[in-house]
Parts: sequence; C-alpha cells; structure tokens
Amino acid sequence: MSKTVLVLGANGRLGRAAVLAFAAAGWQVRAQLRRAPRAPLPAGVQLVQCDALDVAALTAAGQGAQVIVHALNPDYTRWATLLPPITAAVLAVARATGATLMLPGNVYNFGNQLPARLTEATPFAATHPKAAQRIALEAALADAAATGVRSIVLRAGDFLGDAGTWIDLAMAKGLARGRFTQMGPADLPHAWAWLPDLAQTFVAVAERRSALPAHAVLHVPGLTLTGAQLQQAFEAALGRPLAARHFPWPLLRLATPFSPMLRALFEMRYLWQRPHQLDGTRLQALLDGQVPQTPLDRMVQQCIAGMQTAPGQPVPA
Repeated sequence: MSKTVLVLGANGRLGRAAVLAFAAAGWQVRAQLRRAPRAPLPAGVQLVQCDALDVAALTAAGQGAQVIVHALNPDYTRWATLLPPITAAVLAVARATGATLMLPGNVYNFGNQLPARLTEATPFAATHPKAAQRIALEAALADAAATGVRSIVLRAGDFLGDAGTWIDLAMAKGLARGRFTQMGPADLPHAWAWLPDLAQTFVAVAERRSALPAHAVLHVPGLTLTGAQLQQAFEAALGRPLAARHFPWPLLRLATPFSPMLRALFEMRYLWQRPHQLDGTRLQALLDGQVPQTPLDRMVQQCIAGMQTAPGQPVPA
C-alpha cells in the first residue's frame, strides 16, 4: 500500500526536515506552506500552498493521507491568539480525513520548576503563559481521541540542525572571534534534538502507529549535553580552543519592555538554569532500541557548515 503524509508548515525547521525524511523513506509527501519553498524539495513532493487556517484546502489536501504532521509554528509572541484557531483547524482536518495527527511537543509543559528527568508521567505545570498554551494544545489532542481523532505527541528538546536555533543565533555566533557563548551555568545538562534524527523518528513512529493507543505521548531522548560538553565538541570540530562567554541576560532583561519577542525569550531563561533531560524508555521499546541518533561530532560539523549557508537556507545534510 502507498503511504501518504501531509506535512503542515513545510517551510519551518521541523516541517522541512519531516518532508525530507518521509520522502526518503518512500512515503508520498504533500507539503503545506504559505510561500514558495525556501529551498528545493525532493522530486515527487506535492506542494499545497495555502493558509494554515484554510480548513477546506487542507482537508482536500489530506484526503487519502494516513498521517498529518503538525509542524506549524506561529509567531512566538502571538501564541495566545494563534494557537487555539490553528489547533481547531488541524483537528478538523484530522477528523475529516481520518489521518493520525503527529505533533512535536516540547518541555514547556513542565513549567519553570521542571525536574531533572522528564518522563511521560511527569506532571505538567502551567507556571507561565507558554506552558499553559502548550498544555492546552496537548489537552485538545487528548480530548479529540474520544471523537475518533488519533494523535501522537513526540516531545523533544531544543532544535539543532537548521537556521534560527540557539546555536547560530547565540551560542556559536562568535566562533570567528574565537568565542563560544554559554546560555547558563556550563555544567547543567540541557535537552537537544537534532532535526534530521527527530524527523526520522517521526517516520519510524508513523510506521508503528497501529501499536499505539488513540492518543500517545512519547519522549525523544535526543542528546543531553552540558554547555561545557557542547563547547568542547565545537572546539574539537574547529581544532582550536574557544573562550567561553556568558549570554547577556541582564541586557536582554532591560530591553524586554520594548520588545515582545525579547520578553518572550527572557521568560524561557529558566531552561538554561535548570538541568533537564528526556527519558526515552517508551520510545526505545516501541522502536526496538533503534532510535535515530547522529554522533555529536557529525552534528557539530554540520552546524558549523550551516552557519556558512545563506540565511533562510537549510543546513547541508
């Protein structure tokens, strides 16, 4: 049987990675985006150019699809107004098509006092607006299971592997000057997700979706690294030492009254002040221990190559 997936938000970081991974695995891929692709997509990928709230267009595009990947990522400062209608639209499409909805989750749900080890049973805590918004999103998926909508949440750490991540925007921005920026204490573990690996995990789980309940949550372990370990990996890739610098959080705080985006970023500072990692035991069991994981040295080499790529273009694979 042919396997068909509709990827919503195909111009985004995870959306593009998902398009590439599903296409490479032999799936028929339909890629929804508002604008033209920021880089060429594999031959055979069907483009669906429409707004994410155009339920009629998305429903038509989703006919015959077994899986819908919800990789839509609205403006960070407008989650409160955009997440609810986008969630309703995506659920309507999944209900109309009968496709299994797959969502990338994050660690916001656990609040600003999140424990060091995060399992699927760790309680959520709506201690800040972003946490409450993500909790509401996942609750909507769980509730929809009662009306026949199947869904899977794959929770992962901060993205690596494309433009617009903490790596190219902050931590590795000063490599040419021999500097590496630490976002918090250099000895605290932080959860990371290499986008090509995460996208391949989406494919692997999609192909085993029949083994899961109507609504399932799985944690993707990715890589858990301290800031010092990440800096050492960059030093090894470059073949030279880097001077550690601290991210200027106090200056960012001064600017928050004048910038909604900086205010939103400052609100998430706690993720660099609390150690955390994702427990992938359930995912390992589902995939028979074969969770995609690229070695750290290769990841860092590709991150460095990606920083030499034109803005908006994906990291070379």
